[in-house]
Amino acid sequence: MSIVERVRTAVEPLLATQGLTVYDIEHTGSVLRILVDTPREEGHASVDLDAIAHATRTISVTLDEQDPIPGKYTLEVSSPGLERPLRTPAHFEGAVGSTVSVKTVPNYDGERRLKGVLAVAGDDGITVDDVHVAYDDIDKARTVFEWGPAPKPGKKQAAKTNTKAKAGRRA
Repeated sequence: MSIVERVRTAVEPLLATQGLTVYDIEHTGSVLRILVDTPREEGHASVDLDAIAHATRTISVTLDEQDPIPGKYTLEVSSPGLERPLRTPAHFEGAVGSTVSVKTVPNYDGERRLKGVLAVAGDDGITVDDVHVAYDDIDKARTVFEWGPAPKPGKKQAAKTNTKAKAGRRA
């Protein structure tokens, strides 16, 4: 069993008692990163800081007791954030209908970077704006948070004009 699988086995039941799920676990070098989330059926309400702090303390105690990682490591516990990393088929399935950014592997036969609406997440890959990409061809992917509506045309220009007019009146 890999380190990530041992950690997942140790922390999933623990987080379930706190009303949280494991979104992802990553072990690179001396860093163990655990992303916690709320269950899917509750939507993607943000995990608050108190819940993350409590999860960190309980995960730390459990990992100290079970010792699934040889040597020293740094434990990081956080939420997936607004722009969630997409690494597993389940992550992609949960993001269907969302805007995503996808970076393909260097030898992919097609665009290296895609940004659009994730239409399908199937067994073999994803479809973004009518472009199918196999999971093996994805280097990195994440959801894209969009900051509300775009400014209306002419609004920025009007603001600049008003600023100049006010500056001229002061002179």
